[in-house]
Parts: sequence; C-alpha cells; structure tokens
Amino acid sequence: MLENLFNLISDRILAPVVAWVIPAGYADYTLYTLEVLVKIFAILLPLLLCVAYLLYAERKIIGYIQCRLGPNRVGFFGFRLWGLGQPIADVVKLIFKEIIIPAGANKRLFVIAPVLAIAPSLAAWAVIPFADTLVLADINAGLLYILALTSLAVYGIIVAGWASNSKYAFLGAMRSAAQIVSYEIAMGFALVCVLIAAGSLNLGQIISAQNGSILHWYWVPLLPIFLVYFISGVAETNRAPFDVAEGESELVAGFHVEYGGMAFSIFFMAEYANMVLISVLTAVLFCGGWLSPFQGLPLLGDVPSISEPHLFWLLLKTSVFLFLFLWFRATFPRYRYDQIMRLGWKVFLPITIVWIVVISGMVVTGVPPWFN
Repeated sequence: MLENLFNLISDRILAPVVAWVIPAGYADYTLYTLEVLVKIFAILLPLLLCVAYLLYAERKIIGYIQCRLGPNRVGFFGFRLWGLGQPIADVVKLIFKEIIIPAGANKRLFVIAPVLAIAPSLAAWAVIPFADTLVLADINAGLLYILALTSLAVYGIIVAGWASNSKYAFLGAMRSAAQIVSYEIAMGFALVCVLIAAGSLNLGQIISAQNGSILHWYWVPLLPIFLVYFISGVAETNRAPFDVAEGESELVAGFHVEYGGMAFSIFFMAEYANMVLISVLTAVLFCGGWLSPFQGLPLLGDVPSISEPHLFWLLLKTSVFLFLFLWFRATFPRYRYDQIMRLGWKVFLPITIVWIVVISGMVVTGVPPWFN
C-alpha cells in the first residue's frame, strides 16, 4: 500500500513537474533527488509526531500507574478528547518562549549543541527497514552505521554542558559522557553477537535470518544479550532509573539547565527519538522486525491475516518496548552513580564477552532451529 502510494506521487506529481521545469539533461537526477526527499519526509514527519505523542502517552501511563489522570483538558474544537491536544499546546508554548543565552557562554556552540543531540537520532532511521522493501538506504553495513551514529549523540550533551558556562551543566555533561561511553561498549558487543548469529551487517538480512515463529527469533539464543542491549539502551538515553545526567535533586536539570524554549525542547525531542530508535532496533535485532510471531505455529500459522509479515508487527513490538521505557520511569528509583558504573563495567561487559564465545560455538555447531 505504501509503495503504491509513493509510486502514485512520483508518477502523477513529481515526474510531470520535473519534466515541465527542469531541462532534459538534469531531469532524471532531479526526479531521483525529489523521490529521496519525499521518502525522508515520509519517515521524519510520522517520527516527530510519534515523539510528540510519546510524551503525552508517558504522562497518561505514569498518571494511571500512580492513580492520577494525566493531561485531560486540552483538546480540539472545544472538545477535550482525553487531552489529545496537549502536545500541540506544549509545542506552541515553547515556540513563543524566549531563548536566553547565558553570559559567558560560547554562543555558537550553545546553539549547535541541540542540533548535535538530535541529528544522529534522526539520521539513523535511514537504514531502518520497515518491511521487506520499505527502507530508505538498504546498505550492507547498516549495523555499523547505526553503531557509529548512536555513538555521536554524546557530543551534543558534552558540548551543551561545556558551552553553557555553568558548573551544574558541566557536571551533568561529564556524568552523561561517562555513562553513555560505558554502556555503548556493552551495546557494541551485543551487536557483535547479533552479527555473528545472522552473518550479516544488513538489518533486512538480520530480520530474514529470524524467519519463523516467535521461538526462531534471536531473543531465545541471545536472551542475556537481549536484556543487556535493552537495559543499556535505557541507560544510554539517560532515562530513569539511569537519569543521573539530569539529576533534578542535585544538578537542577543537568546538562540542559541553561536552555529554554525550543532549544530546551530539542533535547527532549532527541531523548524521545532515541527511545523510539532503541525500541525499533530491539525489535529488529532480537524480535524478528516485521515478522509475525504466529508464523509456522500450528493452527494460527495457517491464518494468512495474522501469520504474514507486516509493518503492523514491527510497530506493535516497538510499542511494547516503548511501554517498558515508561513503566521503568514510574517504578524504579534512580541508581547511584557508582551502581550505574559497576553495572556497566562489571556485569554487562563480562556477560557480552562470554556470550560472544557461546554464540560463536552455537553457530559453528549449527544449533537448531536458529543456526542449522
């Protein structure tokens, strides 16, 4: 359906406009560029809308967990509609708030830092496969590309803390840098385990290697790595219970304490975009991506409507992992900084190293049903 819609836009709108405006020698290249831009907007616009309403979902879900109502006033056209207009009201409010740059701050870096924080989390979506043929850039080194871009997110936080000319912001940035680097190593080794299991760096081929029922997915042979990767993702996004980088009780707000208005909201958008990215990657790498959990099972596997691969399954799995992000925040108290460092270096890192050897042995011996 999505491919047919894109072909319709390309054939009926883009191609006639390009043929009418652009000289013949440049028409093909211009049409290709416009098609890529349409695909980029088709990914980014729903993602940004998802980020806005993920914040709404967080406030509602945590409200229900804590026996509160959450947002329920701002709606549309005079109707409250369970507060669904709250994210739009928040955006409008932030747009009109003044951005104040502290005295003594490095103005150029102060403005660049939010862009450095959000750009990697958006650019990483270029290689995320939404279905067998729905991917912007189907590159063979997709896993390496993801690892490289997610590693760049720490620079936005470090630059924001240093450029703010504030001790609170600088301490928050240093905490975050140490935390992200620590858990990035564990996540890197977890990706190595997936690479060994699938024998490919291409995300689409990794999903295809998990073809089968829910028991054929990599969460079964890589269960410790699956848990390490997701928990490390929670830590890398500075979410509770790993949110010492913000540390409201001792650092006021951490690395973005001096930011206001849209500059402040961009850091929040980056955090929530990273949450969505980690959830999608967890679904792709360990839970079969767009594959149906009922494929190959008796009785249910014979029903085409629920056993066929579909974008719906990827969105459903992503939603489950996003719910876990929100559930953790409402449930667990914040860890001490030494506990976070010990978990990353003394627990997760040894587990990933040991499991690299284990999964290598399973691949060599052809353990069924994953590697035979």
